[in-house]
Amino acid sequence: MMPRLAAVMALALFAIQPGLAKAQSPAAESRSNTASPGGPQEPAASTPVLEHRNPRYIVQRDDVMTLTFPIAPEFNQKITVQPDGYINLQGANSLHVEGMTIPEIAEAVKVAYSKILHDPVVDVDLIDFQKPFFVVSGQVTKPGQYDLRYQTTISEAIAIAGGFAPTAKTQIFWYHRVSGGMVEVRKVNLKPFLNGKAVSEDAEMQPGDMIFVPEKFITNFRKYVPYSFGMYINPTSALF
Repeated sequence: MMPRLAAVMALALFAIQPGLAKAQSPAAESRSNTASPGGPQEPAASTPVLEHRNPRYIVQRDDVMTLTFPIAPEFNQKITVQPDGYINLQGANSLHVEGMTIPEIAEAVKVAYSKILHDPVVDVDLIDFQKPFFVVSGQVTKPGQYDLRYQTTISEAIAIAGGFAPTAKTQIFWYHRVSGGMVEVRKVNLKPFLNGKAVSEDAEMQPGDMIFVPEKFITNFRKYVPYSFGMYINPTSALF
């Protein structure tokens, strides 16, 4: 009895699996439906994804803009992006603009004012924005936050912070932002670079990056990785 029951269950599972596979792969089904009849189907991975060159600035909280209406100057206004990402429009509804570019905001403002103006014309200009910065902490002469200007490398950032203190270790921790909520933590050994070798170790800083210079006696890397803040380690560089 038991072998027969096992065989029936195996047959039932075999019959259900194709349906599950089809339900879990809508993208594959879509590609199958849109493929030209009789032609070979190209895998999605073979289609190259072009990177967007010269990306526009993305508006953030506390950025300040001016809205200029050449035909209706009574609606000219200076606006600040609120902490929740919205701007308050004079005579119109609030508009969420955080994460948008200036051309996108201009188009959204036109739509918002189309209810009270006929074919509105508006110019949006960014007049103040969050300046890019980096942070250097630990065993340096002048720890703190600094403006990120031009192309600044890790060694240059440490020099801007006054250089290594006598108690500093040359194996530093670089907290590199890879997305809005994730930071990659890397261990960078600057000793070969300071001796004129391994120039590639001197990577370029990005906005929001932080450098921590530990004391010489520190040997435990993991204690400086705050997992609770959603950060992760680069597994290829987390070992001493």
